[in-house]
Amino acid sequence: MITEKTTLEELAGIVSDSLERAQIVATLSGGAAVSIYTKNRYVSEDLDFVTIALVNELKGALEPLGFSHTGQPRLSVFEHPNTKWYLEFPPEPLSFGGTYIDSSQCALLDTGLGNLRIITPTHSVMDRLIAAVAWHEPQSLEQALLVVEHQQKNINWEELHQWVISEGIGNDKETIEFYKKVGRRLPAEVRPKSIGRSAKALDE
Repeated sequence: MITEKTTLEELAGIVSDSLERAQIVATLSGGAAVSIYTKNRYVSEDLDFVTIALVNELKGALEPLGFSHTGQPRLSVFEHPNTKWYLEFPPEPLSFGGTYIDSSQCALLDTGLGNLRIITPTHSVMDRLIAAVAWHEPQSLEQALLVVEHQQKNINWEELHQWVISEGIGNDKETIEFYKKVGRRLPAEVRPKSIGRSAKALDE
């Protein structure tokens, strides 16, 4: 099923579907989500699935697909002989700064080879922007901007504004630059609504 021609999005769908059938909830986050949401304008080296599952539980779902547990360079790494991308499983909770997100608040994306549980485009912007602020990384800021460019219809700006204020990063230079480049004003106040949304299909 997995060949050298399998795309990153297809691979993610195959893996996510197999995990779900094994009753393992795992949410794709990080650079691979950016790759998918930007049509590979950014290319990730791995697929990070955030989960509570242990390595032995993951083996049961992944070994039938041809993956093997290598544990290198980190303990939760799995590799497949037919693809350059490796899998990694950071432990829950799924968070962006101090904001925790439940898997039910993430998105479900039909890849054609399986349904992929993935952070929303809004979450992806949060993920990249908090990295840009924390580590002063121009690359992370650029990735946040790429997600906005490709996913304009799927960005929940009210949710993002609330998150920026709740994280206290509104005055950081990376945040100011982000808002300037997307042509929006910095948020002025927090509105009492919860972060996140229920899992649902994204607009194409």
